Amino acid sequence: MATSTKAKKKTVRIASGRKRARQDVALNAANTSLRSKFRSAVKGVQKAVLAGDKGKATELFKTAQSVIDSVADKGIFHKNKAARHKSRLAAKVKALATA
Repeated sequence: MATSTKAKKKTVRIASGRKRARQDVALNAANTSLRSKFRSAVKGVQKAVLAGDKGKATELFKTAQSVIDSVADKGIFHKNKAARHKSRLAAKVKALATA
């Protein structure tokens, strides 16, 4: 008897369970999209800092802050994780400005 490494999903029989499964698909897609937006915002700031572009880095940091806050407010990341990311990005932008 060969068993696959990935567990096979069972179909839910109860109506409320089927509805929950449908909702989970939509929620998963929304969360994935927001997580991607978060990562893109952070990477944008980091690339601008590495390039040494002060103006672009500060501009991207302002937009990244709002993205990070919105993701934390929606509960996708913990508020402390969001604060940590903002703090580290701010430190990099500030170091670029003083250099």
